[in-house]
Amino acid sequence: MAAVTDPSSLASFSKCTTKHLNLRFHVDFDSHAIKGNVALTLEALEDTFSSLILDTKDLKINKVTANGQDAKFTLGTAHSFNGSPLEITLPFELSRGQHVIIEVSYETSPQAFALQWLTPEQTAGKKHPYLFSQCQATHCRTMIPCQDTPSVKHTYYAQVSVPKELVAVMSAVRDGQEADPKDSSRTIYRFRQAVPMPSYLIAIVVGALESREIGPRTRVWSEKELVDLAAYEFAETEAMLKTAEQLAGPYVWGQYDLLVLPPSFPYGGMENPCLTFVTPTLLAGDRSLSNVIAHEISHSWTGNLVTNKTWEHFWLNEGHTVYLERMIAGRMLNEPFRQFKAMGGWKELQDSINTFGAKSPLTNLVPDLSEVNTDEAFSSVPYEKGFALLYHLEELLGGPEVFMGFVKSYIQMFAYSSVTTDDWKNYLYTYFKDKVDILNKVDWNGWMHTPGMPPVKPQYDTTLAEACIALSKRWIKASEADLSSFSAADLQKLSSHQVIEFLALLLHEDPIPLSHVKRMQEVYNLNAVKNSEIRFRWLRVCIRAKWDEAVPLALQMATEQGRMKFTRPLFRELYVFDKYSEQTVSTFLKCRSAMHPVTAMLVAKDLKIH
Repeated sequence: MAAVTDPSSLASFSKCTTKHLNLRFHVDFDSHAIKGNVALTLEALEDTFSSLILDTKDLKINKVTANGQDAKFTLGTAHSFNGSPLEITLPFELSRGQHVIIEVSYETSPQAFALQWLTPEQTAGKKHPYLFSQCQATHCRTMIPCQDTPSVKHTYYAQVSVPKELVAVMSAVRDGQEADPKDSSRTIYRFRQAVPMPSYLIAIVVGALESREIGPRTRVWSEKELVDLAAYEFAETEAMLKTAEQLAGPYVWGQYDLLVLPPSFPYGGMENPCLTFVTPTLLAGDRSLSNVIAHEISHSWTGNLVTNKTWEHFWLNEGHTVYLERMIAGRMLNEPFRQFKAMGGWKELQDSINTFGAKSPLTNLVPDLSEVNTDEAFSSVPYEKGFALLYHLEELLGGPEVFMGFVKSYIQMFAYSSVTTDDWKNYLYTYFKDKVDILNKVDWNGWMHTPGMPPVKPQYDTTLAEACIALSKRWIKASEADLSSFSAADLQKLSSHQVIEFLALLLHEDPIPLSHVKRMQEVYNLNAVKNSEIRFRWLRVCIRAKWDEAVPLALQMATEQGRMKFTRPLFRELYVFDKYSEQTVSTFLKCRSAMHPVTAMLVAKDLKIH
């Protein structure tokens, strides 16, 4: 087998592989640092093994030992975004298959990209500080010296010391707590992750957290101000888990908890094992089936159990997860709803490709990430182009039951390992050995290695979209005289998912006139809607129609939460509304220090601030 190279890692994972991490964290809110100690159990993969490289970024390394003996180490030259290689020389030689425990004591930087330290004012409770991590894709190295590549999987154990008025949780099963023997004002929380997983799934949160039980294997965690609303909103979690198990096989991670983060969390959700992280923008109070929760649950199989070997194969994680998420929705609601969500995804793909440009190599399903910052490459392309390919194959190979059979078999075949697109494709050909002639007609190069929209647009059932399409057409074609024909009843027949689609359709056309947008507010009162997916699209419709009154509302939404899906497009729309571009930049600069470091970096790039 050819050795795997990962353009996003500097670690020497062809020489040795990590089997287990033992972590000791002292979380220091005063200095905004984790004082850490990690013991890595490594297995040698070559016959005379005596040196290795770990990924680090912005870490202060204090000491390194190998099996308890001092080991020489140097930090190599820092790469602009991949960090600095920690080069370690062992005081002895190992042969292939032998294990060594490398222990590193270190400290994180207050600027660590994996960590956001929130002041009490940035929390719901306003009393205590808060810390959360986000390691995907390549930020674990700013929190732990490690082999920071998804091609390596390991178990972990952690002991975390925090101020005793706070609670720590991690992406692992809780293993008790005790008073810190070194400091009576602190508590140590312990965690065990017995299922091997990649470094990007290590996660920690420390804050004034409470939890509520919402199912036999699920608690929801958040600050107390939000915990009851979250428990109400996510009541369907166990039903989704059971549906996912019927589709994909047994859930192997034991606990499935949810944690609602403060508003600056940059993503909709993050599939940290045993503890999915979710944005508070999901708490709309309308309890509509959350595709975010279905998506993160699905990652327990596609992503966490079967993992992309490098970030160039990210579509294997995300395309399959979107496919599973929509299968769950189809089972729990109906097949037209699955089709409806797939149509919406196609539009999101068009949006991403328009943002990057149809010739951008980052719109390839399998991009080349040499010298590319994975945060800058992130988009809906691996999700929606990946899903579209899987749906196209479903159409060709015999429908959802047949293709879901393949997906389940693929998960069983590659569970607990990391895979490339070639591994997936070879297995597809093996599984469908009777239909190789059909597979050979697929334009693999067009799908995988060509930028822009896919070579084929799948055929979706438009039943649920028809009402949205009809209403959007009425608004697009309406003359001034027609505006009186609209009424609140237009939207009352639509579900929240259909209202989102109606607004998304308007965003795919030329901006509608300002008079129309004002009338829309008059009859539908969309400014009062709390559902963030609706609000986000409505405000973009308003900004494109050049409605001055929407500017403060859009700036507010862009800054009072930090989910990049909302924050980045809102800032971009406001920036191109000429008379407000200066105000947009000054608002960003004022709020920048409260933003998540990844969000701040990418919005600055969007607003051409260097």
